Amino acid sequence: MMKQRKEKKDSLARNNRPHNFAAIDIGSNGARLLIKHFDDDAPKFERIKRIMFIRVPLRLGKDVFTLGKISRERYDMMLHMLKGFKHFMLLNKVEEFRACATAAMRDADNGQKVMRKLEEETGIKLEIIHGEEEAKLLFNNIVENPDYACGNYAYVDVGGGSTEISLLHNGELLKSRSFDMGTLRLLSGQVTPETRNEMTAMLTDYAREYPHTTIIGSGGNINKLYKLTRGKEDSKIMKVSDMKAVYEELSRLSIEERKEKFGLKDDRADVIIPASEVFLMIAEALKCDTITVPNISLADSIVDGLYRDRRSQWQGQSREMPSEKVGSETTRR
Repeated sequence: MMKQRKEKKDSLARNNRPHNFAAIDIGSNGARLLIKHFDDDAPKFERIKRIMFIRVPLRLGKDVFTLGKISRERYDMMLHMLKGFKHFMLLNKVEEFRACATAAMRDADNGQKVMRKLEEETGIKLEIIHGEEEAKLLFNNIVENPDYACGNYAYVDVGGGSTEISLLHNGELLKSRSFDMGTLRLLSGQVTPETRNEMTAMLTDYAREYPHTTIIGSGGNINKLYKLTRGKEDSKIMKVSDMKAVYEELSRLSIEERKEKFGLKDDRADVIIPASEVFLMIAEALKCDTITVPNISLADSIVDGLYRDRRSQWQGQSREMPSEKVGSETTRR
Protein backbone atom coordinates (compact mmCIF):
# COMPACT_ATOMS: atom_id res chain seq x y z
CA MET A 1 0.00 0.00 0.00
CA MET A 2 2.78 2.41 0.90
CA LYS A 3 4.54 1.54 -2.38
CA GLN A 4 1.36 2.23 -4.37
CA ARG A 5 0.91 5.56 -2.59
CA LYS A 6 4.51 6.55 -3.38
CA GLU A 7 4.14 5.52 -7.04
CA LYS A 8 0.99 7.61 -7.34
CA LYS A 9 2.62 10.61 -5.72
CA ASP A 10 5.70 10.28 -7.94
CA SER A 11 3.53 9.96 -11.06
CA LEU A 12 1.52 13.09 -10.26
CA ALA A 13 4.65 15.05 -9.36
CA ARG A 14 6.29 14.04 -12.64
CA ASN A 15 3.20 15.10 -14.60
CA ASN A 16 2.92 18.50 -12.93
CA ARG A 17 6.54 19.66 -12.95
CA PRO A 18 8.13 21.42 -15.95
CA HIS A 19 9.78 19.30 -18.65
CA ASN A 20 12.29 19.82 -21.44
CA PHE A 21 11.76 17.75 -24.59
CA ALA A 22 13.59 17.87 -27.93
CA ALA A 23 13.23 16.96 -31.59
CA ILE A 24 15.88 16.29 -34.20
CA ASP A 25 14.62 16.66 -37.77
CA ILE A 26 17.01 15.64 -40.54
CA GLY A 27 15.46 16.86 -43.76
CA SER A 28 16.69 16.86 -47.34
CA ASN A 29 17.90 20.46 -47.23
CA GLY A 30 18.61 21.21 -43.56
CA ALA A 31 18.76 19.51 -40.17
CA ARG A 32 17.32 20.98 -36.99
CA LEU A 33 17.49 20.59 -33.24
CA LEU A 34 14.53 22.07 -31.36
CA ILE A 35 14.34 22.06 -27.55
CA LYS A 36 11.13 23.14 -25.85
CA HIS A 37 10.17 23.77 -22.23
CA PHE A 38 6.71 22.55 -21.19
CA ASP A 39 4.97 23.73 -18.02
CA ASP A 40 1.23 23.06 -17.77
CA ASP A 41 0.97 25.13 -14.58
CA ALA A 42 2.39 28.30 -16.13
CA PRO A 43 0.20 31.12 -17.51
CA LYS A 44 -1.38 30.20 -20.86
CA PHE A 45 1.14 31.96 -23.11
CA GLU A 46 4.15 30.63 -21.18
CA ARG A 47 3.24 26.95 -21.07
CA ILE A 48 5.34 26.11 -24.14
CA LYS A 49 8.62 27.93 -24.78
CA ARG A 50 11.33 27.41 -27.35
CA ILE A 51 14.60 27.41 -25.46
CA MET A 52 16.93 26.40 -28.29
CA PHE A 53 16.68 26.07 -32.07
CA ILE A 54 19.67 25.17 -34.25
CA ARG A 55 19.60 24.67 -38.00
CA VAL A 56 22.45 23.07 -39.94
CA PRO A 57 22.56 23.34 -43.79
CA LEU A 58 23.24 19.64 -44.22
CA ARG A 59 21.82 19.29 -47.77
CA LEU A 60 21.56 15.50 -47.82
CA GLY A 61 19.36 15.76 -50.89
CA LYS A 62 22.22 17.24 -52.90
CA ASP A 63 23.90 13.84 -52.66
CA VAL A 64 20.90 11.57 -52.71
CA PHE A 65 18.93 13.10 -55.59
CA THR A 66 21.99 13.12 -57.86
CA LEU A 67 24.24 10.27 -56.64
CA GLY A 68 21.59 8.05 -55.05
CA LYS A 69 23.53 7.74 -51.79
CA ILE A 70 24.96 9.70 -48.86
CA SER A 71 28.60 10.61 -49.39
CA ARG A 72 31.38 10.26 -46.84
CA GLU A 73 31.51 14.06 -46.56
CA ARG A 74 27.82 14.28 -45.58
CA TYR A 75 28.22 11.38 -43.19
CA ASP A 76 31.05 13.17 -41.39
CA MET A 77 28.93 16.33 -41.21
CA MET A 78 26.05 14.38 -39.67
CA LEU A 79 28.36 12.69 -37.20
CA HIS A 80 29.78 15.98 -35.88
CA MET A 81 26.32 17.57 -35.93
CA LEU A 82 24.65 14.81 -33.89
CA LYS A 83 27.46 14.81 -31.35
CA GLY A 84 26.93 18.54 -30.96
CA PHE A 85 23.15 18.13 -30.68
CA LYS A 86 23.67 15.53 -27.95
CA HIS A 87 25.78 17.95 -25.89
CA PHE A 88 23.21 20.72 -26.29
CA MET A 89 20.47 18.37 -25.06
CA LEU A 90 22.56 17.42 -22.03
CA LEU A 91 23.25 21.10 -21.36
CA ASN A 92 19.53 21.86 -21.38
CA LYS A 93 18.56 18.80 -19.30
CA VAL A 94 16.39 17.26 -22.01
CA GLU A 95 14.42 14.32 -20.60
CA GLU A 96 13.50 12.72 -23.87
CA PHE A 97 13.85 13.35 -27.58
CA ARG A 98 12.78 11.93 -30.92
CA ALA A 99 15.12 11.97 -33.93
CA CYS A 100 13.56 11.66 -37.38
CA ALA A 101 14.86 11.65 -40.94
CA THR A 102 12.72 12.25 -44.01
CA ALA A 103 12.86 12.03 -47.80
CA ALA A 104 16.61 12.05 -48.50
CA MET A 105 17.40 9.37 -45.93
CA ARG A 106 14.42 7.35 -47.17
CA ASP A 107 15.71 7.38 -50.75
CA ALA A 108 19.43 6.90 -50.09
CA ASP A 109 20.73 3.46 -51.08
CA ASN A 110 22.95 3.46 -47.99
CA GLY A 111 20.45 5.21 -45.69
CA GLN A 112 19.98 2.30 -43.28
CA LYS A 113 23.73 1.64 -43.08
CA VAL A 114 24.43 5.31 -42.35
CA MET A 115 21.83 5.37 -39.58
CA ARG A 116 23.28 2.28 -37.90
CA LYS A 117 26.80 3.76 -37.96
CA LEU A 118 25.57 7.08 -36.58
CA GLU A 119 23.78 5.31 -33.72
CA GLU A 120 26.95 3.35 -32.88
CA GLU A 121 29.02 6.55 -32.82
CA THR A 122 26.58 8.90 -31.05
CA GLY A 123 23.97 6.80 -29.25
CA ILE A 124 21.25 8.70 -31.13
CA LYS A 125 18.82 6.39 -32.88
CA LEU A 126 17.32 7.87 -36.02
CA GLU A 127 14.00 6.71 -37.40
CA ILE A 128 12.95 7.21 -40.99
CA ILE A 129 9.42 8.55 -41.22
CA HIS A 130 7.50 8.04 -44.44
CA GLY A 131 5.74 10.85 -46.22
CA GLU A 132 2.29 9.91 -44.94
CA GLU A 133 3.48 9.95 -41.31
CA GLU A 134 5.26 13.25 -41.93
CA ALA A 135 2.02 14.76 -43.22
CA LYS A 136 0.12 13.33 -40.23
CA LEU A 137 2.60 14.78 -37.73
CA LEU A 138 2.21 18.21 -39.29
CA PHE A 139 -1.57 17.88 -39.34
CA ASN A 140 -1.73 16.95 -35.65
CA ASN A 141 -0.26 20.31 -34.66
CA ILE A 142 -2.78 22.20 -36.77
CA VAL A 143 -5.91 20.29 -35.73
CA GLU A 144 -5.37 21.16 -32.05
CA ASN A 145 -5.52 24.88 -32.87
CA PRO A 146 -9.12 26.12 -32.36
CA ASP A 147 -8.59 28.73 -35.10
CA TYR A 148 -8.76 25.93 -37.66
CA ALA A 149 -11.76 24.04 -36.26
CA CYS A 150 -14.17 25.48 -38.84
CA GLY A 151 -13.66 25.97 -42.55
CA ASN A 152 -11.58 24.44 -45.32
CA TYR A 153 -7.81 24.28 -45.03
CA ALA A 154 -4.86 22.89 -46.96
CA TYR A 155 -1.81 22.40 -44.78
CA VAL A 156 1.27 22.49 -47.00
CA ASP A 157 4.90 21.78 -46.11
CA VAL A 158 7.42 22.10 -48.93
CA GLY A 159 10.70 20.39 -48.08
CA GLY A 160 13.84 19.55 -49.99
CA GLY A 161 12.70 16.09 -51.03
CA SER A 162 8.92 16.11 -50.81
CA THR A 163 5.80 18.20 -50.34
CA GLU A 164 3.24 17.14 -47.73
CA ILE A 165 -0.37 18.25 -48.11
CA SER A 166 -3.19 17.65 -45.64
CA LEU A 167 -6.73 18.68 -46.62
CA LEU A 168 -9.12 19.56 -43.78
CA HIS A 169 -12.81 20.36 -43.51
CA ASN A 170 -14.18 21.66 -40.18
CA GLY A 171 -11.28 20.15 -38.26
CA GLU A 172 -11.55 16.74 -39.94
CA LEU A 173 -8.70 15.33 -42.01
CA LEU A 174 -10.13 14.36 -45.40
CA LYS A 175 -6.94 13.47 -47.22
CA SER A 176 -3.21 13.52 -46.55
CA ARG A 177 -0.61 12.93 -49.28
CA SER A 178 3.13 13.16 -49.70
CA PHE A 179 4.45 14.00 -53.16
CA ASP A 180 8.03 13.52 -54.37
CA MET A 181 8.21 17.18 -55.31
CA GLY A 182 10.75 18.91 -53.09
CA THR A 183 13.00 21.86 -53.83
CA LEU A 184 16.21 19.87 -54.27
CA ARG A 185 14.43 17.27 -56.40
CA LEU A 186 13.16 20.07 -58.63
CA LEU A 187 16.60 21.63 -58.91
CA SER A 188 18.08 18.26 -59.92
CA GLY A 189 15.29 17.55 -62.43
CA GLN A 190 13.98 14.53 -60.51
CA VAL A 191 10.27 15.46 -60.46
CA THR A 192 8.08 13.75 -63.05
CA PRO A 193 5.14 15.34 -64.91
CA GLU A 194 2.95 12.60 -63.44
CA THR A 195 3.73 13.82 -59.91
CA ARG A 196 2.81 17.39 -60.84
CA ASN A 197 -0.42 16.23 -62.46
CA GLU A 198 -1.40 14.08 -59.47
CA MET A 199 -0.93 16.97 -57.06
CA THR A 200 -2.84 19.43 -59.23
CA ALA A 201 -5.70 16.98 -59.79
CA MET A 202 -6.09 16.27 -56.07
CA LEU A 203 -6.17 19.97 -55.20
CA THR A 204 -8.55 20.87 -58.05
CA ASP A 205 -11.00 18.17 -56.96
CA TYR A 206 -10.84 19.37 -53.36
CA ALA A 207 -11.40 23.01 -54.36
CA ARG A 208 -14.43 22.03 -56.43
CA GLU A 209 -16.09 20.26 -53.49
CA TYR A 210 -14.77 22.53 -50.71
CA PRO A 211 -14.39 26.10 -52.02
CA HIS A 212 -12.85 29.07 -50.16
CA THR A 213 -9.91 27.05 -48.89
CA THR A 214 -7.18 28.63 -46.75
CA ILE A 215 -3.60 27.49 -47.31
CA ILE A 216 -1.47 27.06 -44.17
CA GLY A 217 2.18 27.04 -45.15
CA SER A 218 5.14 25.71 -43.18
CA GLY A 219 8.85 25.31 -43.72
CA GLY A 220 11.83 27.61 -43.96
CA ASN A 221 11.11 28.82 -47.48
CA ILE A 222 7.57 30.04 -46.89
CA ASN A 223 8.68 31.69 -43.64
CA LYS A 224 11.43 33.53 -45.53
CA LEU A 225 9.04 34.57 -48.31
CA TYR A 226 6.63 35.87 -45.69
CA LYS A 227 9.37 37.99 -44.13
CA LEU A 228 10.39 39.34 -47.53
CA THR A 229 6.82 40.39 -48.31
CA ARG A 230 5.68 41.62 -44.88
CA GLY A 231 8.79 43.20 -43.36
CA LYS A 232 8.29 43.43 -39.61
CA GLU A 233 4.51 43.06 -39.67
CA ASP A 234 3.03 40.12 -37.80
CA SER A 235 -0.34 39.41 -39.41
CA LYS A 236 0.67 35.84 -40.39
CA ILE A 237 -1.20 36.40 -43.68
CA MET A 238 0.66 36.69 -46.97
CA LYS A 239 -0.99 37.68 -50.24
CA VAL A 240 -0.24 35.27 -53.07
CA SER A 241 0.23 38.31 -55.35
CA ASP A 242 2.94 39.65 -53.01
CA MET A 243 4.71 36.30 -52.98
CA LYS A 244 4.53 36.13 -56.77
CA ALA A 245 6.08 39.60 -57.06
CA VAL A 246 8.98 38.60 -54.79
CA TYR A 247 9.39 35.34 -56.71
CA GLU A 248 9.58 37.18 -60.03
CA GLU A 249 12.18 39.57 -58.64
CA LEU A 250 14.26 36.73 -57.20
CA SER A 251 14.03 34.80 -60.47
CA ARG A 252 15.69 37.66 -62.36
CA LEU A 253 18.70 37.59 -60.04
CA SER A 254 21.64 35.25 -59.86
CA ILE A 255 22.18 33.24 -56.66
CA GLU A 256 24.92 35.65 -55.57
CA GLU A 257 22.66 38.64 -56.24
CA ARG A 258 19.84 37.06 -54.19
CA LYS A 259 22.22 36.59 -51.30
CA GLU A 260 23.49 40.14 -51.51
CA LYS A 261 20.16 41.94 -52.05
CA PHE A 262 17.90 39.87 -49.79
CA GLY A 263 20.40 38.53 -47.27
CA LEU A 264 19.66 34.90 -48.18
CA LYS A 265 21.95 32.14 -46.96
CA ASP A 266 23.72 29.79 -49.35
CA ASP A 267 21.27 26.95 -48.81
CA ARG A 268 18.23 29.22 -49.17
CA ALA A 269 19.18 31.31 -52.20
CA ASP A 270 18.67 28.47 -54.69
CA VAL A 271 15.78 26.47 -53.18
CA ILE A 272 13.54 29.48 -52.57
CA ILE A 273 12.73 29.60 -56.31
CA PRO A 274 11.32 26.06 -56.69
CA ALA A 275 9.61 26.40 -53.29
CA SER A 276 7.82 29.52 -54.56
CA GLU A 277 6.81 27.68 -57.71
CA VAL A 278 5.24 24.84 -55.70
CA PHE A 279 3.28 27.22 -53.47
CA LEU A 280 2.10 29.24 -56.49
CA MET A 281 1.02 26.02 -58.22
CA ILE A 282 -0.95 24.96 -55.14
CA ALA A 283 -2.54 28.40 -54.71
CA GLU A 284 -3.67 28.41 -58.32
CA ALA A 285 -5.19 24.92 -58.09
CA LEU A 286 -7.07 25.85 -54.89
CA LYS A 287 -7.99 29.33 -56.16
CA CYS A 288 -6.45 30.95 -53.06
CA ASP A 289 -5.46 34.61 -52.77
CA THR A 290 -3.63 34.34 -49.42
CA ILE A 291 -1.41 31.95 -47.45
CA THR A 292 -1.38 31.76 -43.65
CA VAL A 293 2.15 31.41 -42.26
CA PRO A 294 2.03 30.47 -38.54
CA ASN A 295 5.79 29.71 -38.32
CA ILE A 296 5.55 26.07 -37.31
CA SER A 297 7.65 23.19 -38.57
CA LEU A 298 8.01 19.43 -38.53
CA ALA A 299 10.35 19.78 -35.54
CA ASP A 300 7.55 21.52 -33.62
CA SER A 301 5.15 18.73 -34.53
CA ILE A 302 7.61 16.06 -33.42
CA VAL A 303 8.46 17.55 -30.03
CA ASP A 304 4.87 18.64 -29.25
CA GLY A 305 3.57 15.20 -30.16
CA LEU A 306 6.21 13.53 -28.00
CA TYR A 307 5.21 15.60 -24.99
CA ARG A 308 1.48 15.00 -25.57
CA ASP A 309 2.08 11.24 -25.69
CA ARG A 310 4.12 11.23 -22.49
CA ARG A 311 1.64 13.45 -20.64
CA SER A 312 -1.21 11.10 -21.60
CA GLN A 313 0.79 8.15 -20.30
CA TRP A 314 1.47 9.87 -16.96
CA GLN A 315 -2.17 10.82 -16.58
CA GLY A 316 -3.23 7.29 -17.46
CA GLN A 317 -0.88 5.85 -14.85
CA SER A 318 -2.37 8.18 -12.25
CA ARG A 319 -5.92 7.11 -13.09
CA GLU A 320 -4.97 3.42 -12.99
CA MET A 321 -3.61 3.61 -9.42
CA PRO A 322 -6.11 2.02 -6.98
CA SER A 323 -7.95 4.18 -4.44
CA GLU A 324 -6.43 4.39 -0.98
CA LYS A 325 -8.43 4.28 2.21
CA VAL A 326 -7.43 6.65 4.96
CA GLY A 327 -9.55 5.88 8.01
CA SER A 328 -13.15 5.83 6.76
CA GLU A 329 -12.37 8.17 3.83
CA THR A 330 -11.46 7.16 0.25
CA THR A 331 -8.98 9.46 -1.53
CA ARG A 332 -7.43 9.59 -4.99
CA ARG A 333 -4.36 11.73 -5.35
